[in-house]
Amino acid sequence: MRNQLLCLLALFLSGACSHSPVKVDEELNQLPELFPDYTGCTIPPNIAPLNFALATAYDEAYAVFFCSDKEWEVKAGKEQFTFPVSEWRKFLQQSKGGAIHVKIMIKKDGKWTGYLPFQLSVAPEPVDPYIAYRLIEPGYELWNQMGIYQRNLENYAQSPIIENKMTDNNCMNCHSFCMQNPGKMLFHIRGSLGSTVLLDGDKAERLNTKTAQTMSALVYPSWHPGGRYIAFSVNDTKQAFHMNNRNRVEVYDYKSDVVVYDMEKHEIITTPSLFSEGRMETFPAFSPDGRTLYFCTADTCAMPDEFTEVKYSLCSIAFDPETRRFGTVADTLFHAEENGMSVSFPRVSPDGNYLMYTKAAYGNFSIWHKDADLWLIALASGKHFPLETANSKDVESYHSWSSNSRWVVFGSRRLDGLYTRLYIAYMDAGGQAGKPFLVPQKKASFYHDFMKSYNIPEFITGKVKEQGYRIGQTVKKEKGIDVSFAEIK
Repeated sequence: MRNQLLCLLALFLSGACSHSPVKVDEELNQLPELFPDYTGCTIPPNIAPLNFALATAYDEAYAVFFCSDKEWEVKAGKEQFTFPVSEWRKFLQQSKGGAIHVKIMIKKDGKWTGYLPFQLSVAPEPVDPYIAYRLIEPGYELWNQMGIYQRNLENYAQSPIIENKMTDNNCMNCHSFCMQNPGKMLFHIRGSLGSTVLLDGDKAERLNTKTAQTMSALVYPSWHPGGRYIAFSVNDTKQAFHMNNRNRVEVYDYKSDVVVYDMEKHEIITTPSLFSEGRMETFPAFSPDGRTLYFCTADTCAMPDEFTEVKYSLCSIAFDPETRRFGTVADTLFHAEENGMSVSFPRVSPDGNYLMYTKAAYGNFSIWHKDADLWLIALASGKHFPLETANSKDVESYHSWSSNSRWVVFGSRRLDGLYTRLYIAYMDAGGQAGKPFLVPQKKASFYHDFMKSYNIPEFITGKVKEQGYRIGQTVKKEKGIDVSFAEIK
């Protein structure tokens, strides 16, 4: 890596960049320290400008971008480098499928100092233009204002999908989209207006999903690609707070099952492999062809005394959407007993090649577990391997794939161990991740000042229609549709 950077510097000084905006007095054999750290990242050709600040104080500073015979000079403001959107987009499009080299030079006490140039690789494939997420206080034990929001990744615009002020300040969670389709989504409302809201184009539907046969209303969702079915868990979940543990918050199940909801018949169906007394099943995930349902499962334990002993395996079962029947045998992809670790949040890439999951020492709700990392399964070979480039020493947890399978977005607490921020990483065809980058903001210091965590990031291919008021009226005024429990097959 060091030799590569020295070669880049030699290229820069020997003519890869036609000229420098200043005469540099000293060249340092080190990279500049940026926040956010974008050095060495792979970025989409349609991402918003990656404005950044320097950790080093300066009187003046320049950044020179160069790729092939093209060059772009930008002078820093007092607090950060700000890149005009039109020029940024033009330069990224010109560099698509290649690399941009960036040279930083600062003036301090009348002397100009240059740093080693760093590289930004520009992927040939774009990222989905929007992500959706919930914003909430980081502890989850208290909340007042919350909402589900969407962010345009091609600029910095954020807008609400729904805020809880429109639903009498009830809690809302578990938003999910059918194949990244912004026109087909759901989310739950918890509290006095408890229900599940389904949005399909201009249609909004309120569902009452607790039945006599299930322990709770529907919880963690996964859409079938055909749009008719949605797999859910049902959970008896508790939350605890440690006084002396590096994992500050603990969420665990006393019991849980997995069911599938039929939108056309308003019925729940399931099978003994997903709905058993002696085991806990949770976090369902349909395959892109809709014929396999993945889920996490563990033996029941004496909770909460044995919460650190609960370890979830990753299994799959066949599903026939035409007959609504499940396979008779569940296959195990990850054996918790053999590995001594636990799996959560299985998500399959839309091309069907990889399944990404979170692995931790115990439990299934790993968003506060410091050891939680992202792993992949190559589904053709069954090989498991970590996303070494994407993981950090702190929490990596919830993740989702872009519609073209080339990007993942995930939550991480790597900045301070407290707040979950969103990172995006490029995934090549071989399942190797590029260095992830923090979702850019117009102001580089944004994340130092913003006091909420990002929860459940989901890529979407466009903007969700603004209909918060109408959704709120549906929830508050309509009785809703009662879901029935049809059968165990």
